[in-house]
Amino acid sequence: MTDIPLVLRNQKALVVGVANSDSIAYGCAKAFHAAGADIALTYVNEKTRGYVAPLAEELDAAIFRLLDVTANGQLEALFDEIRERWGRLDILVHSIAFAPKEDLQGGLLNCSAEGFAKAMDVSCHSFIRMAKLAAPLMSEGGTMFAMTYLGANCVVPNYNVMGPVKAALEASCRYLAYELGPSGIRVHAISPGPLKTRAAGGLKDFDTLLNEAAHRAPVGELIDIMDVGYACTYLATPFARRVTGGTVYVDGGAHIVV
Repeated sequence: MTDIPLVLRNQKALVVGVANSDSIAYGCAKAFHAAGADIALTYVNEKTRGYVAPLAEELDAAIFRLLDVTANGQLEALFDEIRERWGRLDILVHSIAFAPKEDLQGGLLNCSAEGFAKAMDVSCHSFIRMAKLAAPLMSEGGTMFAMTYLGANCVVPNYNVMGPVKAALEASCRYLAYELGPSGIRVHAISPGPLKTRAAGGLKDFDTLLNEAAHRAPVGELIDIMDVGYACTYLATPFARRVTGGTVYVDGGAHIVV
């Protein structure tokens, strides 16, 4: 990995959404750690723990615990531990999304009300809940990130219900940036290009999407998880102290090409 200066030395970073070594969230955590930050990681269930535990050890994660955002009390317990262990938080990464398979693959017209609500709760509203718990720990300012995708702003075939959900997430980032700005907290929606992650495996014809993205991108190739991590590292530093509320595309420029 490219050596980077310790621009996040002694910063405290919570990264939610690492499922394995291919996760965007892992790229963020790895870049933060390389830049000097202390890391807190979560895992969603016992099956996932086996994949995430070695990564937590690799990153010397001071906090490593179960977090299912749909389970009562788990989110609050996580932030209680952060308060007790660190007393503050500087960086928050929300990199989780979910929709029931039948609702995701059946097209928006066929998405059930229950499936839509589930997708919105896990993929969008959980970020708002995290922001509310994180803000009091960012008394000296901080940076929050939520992962979105191009399908929030234009139609990407087979993205279906996640398009409206990610659009809501991006709007939430803008409103949170407005509300939290006076407290010195900046909020970013990060829009990576397509990557072969576990979450992406639920999308129909995803390999076609990858090939098209590589063809469209002005840089001529796909991104990797460290590209996202490095971008977030920059945005978490004082070098980006006046940047907030926007959607930052990390896709090799593919979003500018029709």
